[in-house]
Amino acid sequence: MIRTYVFIDASNLFYGGEKSLGWKIDYRKLFLYLNRKYNAQKILFFGGAETHKFPYDYQTQESIPMLDLEAHLIDILRKHDVLSDADVVLIGRHLQRVRFFKKLEDFGYTLFIKPVKSYGQEDGVMKRKANCDVDMAFYLMREQDNFDRVVVLSGDGDFLPVLKYLKNKGKDVLIMARGERTAKEIRQFAGGKFMDFEYLKYLLGMTDKKQ
Repeated sequence: MIRTYVFIDASNLFYGGEKSLGWKIDYRKLFLYLNRKYNAQKILFFGGAETHKFPYDYQTQESIPMLDLEAHLIDILRKHDVLSDADVVLIGRHLQRVRFFKKLEDFGYTLFIKPVKSYGQEDGVMKRKANCDVDMAFYLMREQDNFDRVVVLSGDGDFLPVLKYLKNKGKDVLIMARGERTAKEIRQFAGGKFMDFEYLKYLLGMTDKKQ
């Protein structure tokens, strides 16, 4: 049996996928699809979460514990009398995202969620990023002996060196991403093993507005 692992770059999938697709991905359907089509043994999901000073330990933890972060955000909201209306809305939105991640865990995804950090750019604009690309590249390399085939849900060109290495090691590498938002070098690398999310709308699209 071909051993298959799936790696999902949440940032690329969302910003390069849902926003440009014009439809929401049903992640339960996606999990079932990946299991049915590729017999995926493990589906790893890499993303970021706003923590609002939640005590995350980079030295000992690989992912934010969602239950603990949820409790932390709820505790902040209970003190809503000292929060502005805008803060209540913002934290509520971040809490909703945490509950979305908890649903992913329930579906069977293996989560690697890191705190979102703020970075000052040369033009003075602050950029928020969780820097999950390095984590995902690391786990692609660390897990390579556990899979024969890898399905990568990302069109980010930064992954090309790792993907080329895995292919040279005899791994079957498949790419699923939004065609128009996929780096040219990734499309060239994948060739016939590239699948555009556009063609999965009726299989993986949300049928209602609930996450």
